[in-house]
Amino acid sequence: MLGFCGSHKDYITFVLTQLRALAQTRPDQIEEHREAVMKMLILNLDPLIPLIAPLYSPTGRPAEMQPEIFRSFVLMEHMHIPLDNWVEKLSLNPVLRAIAGFTPENMPQTSSYYDFINRIVPLDEHAQRRPVKVKPKEKLKKGEKLPPKNPGVVADLVKQVVSDEKRFLKRLSRRCERFLQRIFARVAVDASVSLGLIPDSVSVSGDGTCIKTGASPYGKKVCKCKEKGMYKCACDRKYSDPNATWGWDSHNGCYYYGYTGYFISTYNRDLKLDLPLYLRLVQANRHDSVSAVIALNEFRELNPKLNIDTFVSDSASDNYATYELLDHWGVNAVIALNDKNKGNFKYPPAIRMNDNGVPICQRGFEMVYNGYCKNRNRLKWRCCRSFYRDGLNFFPPCEGCSKSPYGRVVYTKPDWDLRLFTRIPRGSQAWKSKMKERTAAERVNDRILHDYGVEGGHVRGKKRISFMVTLAAVNIHLDAQIKVIDFQSFSGISQFLCKPCAA
Repeated sequence: MLGFCGSHKDYITFVLTQLRALAQTRPDQIEEHREAVMKMLILNLDPLIPLIAPLYSPTGRPAEMQPEIFRSFVLMEHMHIPLDNWVEKLSLNPVLRAIAGFTPENMPQTSSYYDFINRIVPLDEHAQRRPVKVKPKEKLKKGEKLPPKNPGVVADLVKQVVSDEKRFLKRLSRRCERFLQRIFARVAVDASVSLGLIPDSVSVSGDGTCIKTGASPYGKKVCKCKEKGMYKCACDRKYSDPNATWGWDSHNGCYYYGYTGYFISTYNRDLKLDLPLYLRLVQANRHDSVSAVIALNEFRELNPKLNIDTFVSDSASDNYATYELLDHWGVNAVIALNDKNKGNFKYPPAIRMNDNGVPICQRGFEMVYNGYCKNRNRLKWRCCRSFYRDGLNFFPPCEGCSKSPYGRVVYTKPDWDLRLFTRIPRGSQAWKSKMKERTAAERVNDRILHDYGVEGGHVRGKKRISFMVTLAAVNIHLDAQIKVIDFQSFSGISQFLCKPCAA
């Protein structure tokens, strides 16, 4: 059963009491960990308690210090220290021990940390026998992505969502990361929303990234073929990371063994912040188009108060099924066109178009977007030379295009082709501005894997990698929250954090 859990207010009182005593003997050490002190003080774990309570039996010995263990995990990720060395580090550093919420008498051991992970991510990852995981021989060009294993799977998923979304979400509710995702949503994302870092109507970017596992891709032989002189056999082997698979790293142009992390992120233009909103680990060989449909559904369920205004993605999601799903939800689609599928357009042949869906006037010039007609659900385009002639005089009249002083006008309808005629017109300044936000997902991927060392930690197993990815994402939110929180509101903290917070 879950033992007594103090409130966040109790934690702040405890930390200030401990720091006041340590300031007499270790002021330099407090200043050394100044950023860590601030991050732990603003990490409110009150929402964590009701989320993890169902994971513990109602009877038996109480599990103590569970919120403190999670806070210690976040602090550990901030300090870039492996879990096996973390307990020893806390025992030697009273400042870190205090801001984690521990005293020398009630500090949990490493086994308690592993037990916490096992409860939060219920996935059996004991070494298991599997068929030999052969590395694919067919190589692709650098920058080229593996094609979907089942080309029609995205259309099937979208059909299920549109027909019965509740039933589809019920199927997804059995995923092993469900508790971890809820903790991240309530503890990190909700806190950033309340601080104004994330608007209620948010533009999100989705992107997949390669995550290598620390386990060997070759496994351990358990057969007796070697004793018979057969050194190359196809017998089942024992794998320490049984869920890992081979995938293609298009950035480096090579195969890797591990998982694909599909993350949804957003960009705060005012503060220039990249914030992760959703995290999920999938098979390394799963196509991002499949992950995008599942991720968007899970994100909407996890964050019902957030309304997705625009979904920004690379060409991996450039398929009609994804556009139909976004249109069903009323979400703007800003998705790069797939070079191999640029000619697959559907529009009246009387209208000339370029590859971005921009009409071409009779003289061969690109027309200019001139607004959206809501009453008729259509986009208005004017001849560029006539449009810019209205008060700007950039061009002479486009002779032969139209006899009207207003210039030639063309209307396009999203109903003709959701992929080409998006609500935010392709090639327009607004579309380009939104597409630039896609780099937020790439920067979030880089921070999680490299700045917080998830990839370099050689962690094995989907369970532990997912947990470490979430800890890194929580730290990214805390880094952002530090910039907008006034620490003078924490009574008594100014004497320890005398320097102004770097915004």
